[in-house]
Amino acid sequence: MFERLEKIISTEDLTKLKNTTVMIIGIGGVGGYATESLVRSGIGNIIIIDKDKVDITNKNRQIIALDSTIDKNKVDVMKDRILDINKECNVITINDFLNIDNTYEIIKKYKPDYVIDACDTITTKKEIIRACVEMDIELVSCMGTGNRFDPSKLMIIDLRKTSYDPIAKILRKYVKDEKIKGKINVLCSSEESVKTGDRTPGSSIFVPASAGLLISSFIFRKIIGRK
Repeated sequence: MFERLEKIISTEDLTKLKNTTVMIIGIGGVGGYATESLVRSGIGNIIIIDKDKVDITNKNRQIIALDSTIDKNKVDVMKDRILDINKECNVITINDFLNIDNTYEIIKKYKPDYVIDACDTITTKKEIIRACVEMDIELVSCMGTGNRFDPSKLMIIDLRKTSYDPIAKILRKYVKDEKIKGKINVLCSSEESVKTGDRTPGSSIFVPASAGLLISSFIFRKIIGRK
């Protein structure tokens, strides 16, 4: 199934991809597109973590959200989709919320090569950062993608170099206070978000989907050694 991919990468690269394990935390707008694009790019081992069920409000931006999947567990729907793309992909599903009590131990148990943090909870993001830095696991943590329209304003940079995103501001203080060293990759947007007056963010498909693709491309290029 990877004949077209092998036209632009080597057989050795494809073997590296098949032997890589990526953990995706949060299978929503960002995490769903990141997962699917990694599977279609030859990643052989996927760990997906989410406790949510597919909701009708997800249909405007989440790749797994269809009339036929409403009220089903996101991880189960995503696993079925992965295996429908590549039946040889090894998929582990964890139908649970990561929190301050279980995040470190779950990451330690599976020790993936890469972690994509596409969850919404700040306390969990802090624990993911702490675990990945301590275990020397490459991480890309997604900042806010809601209330935005322009995917061209997305970038992956070191957390300490961010200057606008409010989630990044909280995490910058956390790593400073906790004296956490090392580079921490985050995906963030330089686009000013739309002010809605509602704590629940609005969304379009363009930014979260592009964020997922940008993160997966970043990891793909890391694996095969392309800048």
